[in-house]
Amino acid sequence: MKNNTLKNQGYHFEHNYGLGKQHLSEVFVMLMMLAFLDDQTQQLTNELFRNVWKKLKTKQWENVRTLFFSFKLDSMEMIYTALYRGYRRARPEMLYEDP
Repeated sequence: MKNNTLKNQGYHFEHNYGLGKQHLSEVFVMLMMLAFLDDQTQQLTNELFRNVWKKLKTKQWENVRTLFFSFKLDSMEMIYTALYRGYRRARPEMLYEDP
């Protein structure tokens, strides 16, 4: 079950990271396992996480990345709430004017 999850639910475990520095492969595997542990902890303890998972029917949540990079949010709870309740897309705030 664990290997299937790591390969098929967004962790990309099948990639070969052994082409980098001496211990880079081991570091990537440890970080991946840490992310997996956090994911499992969220499933067991966070009701909002479970509700979002049930609503979206998958844990490959591209919307998490989209929200994370597109909006200034204070917590993962805000991301999960936006995914569960819905959110409005905002126009980008331009930082400069056209010449």
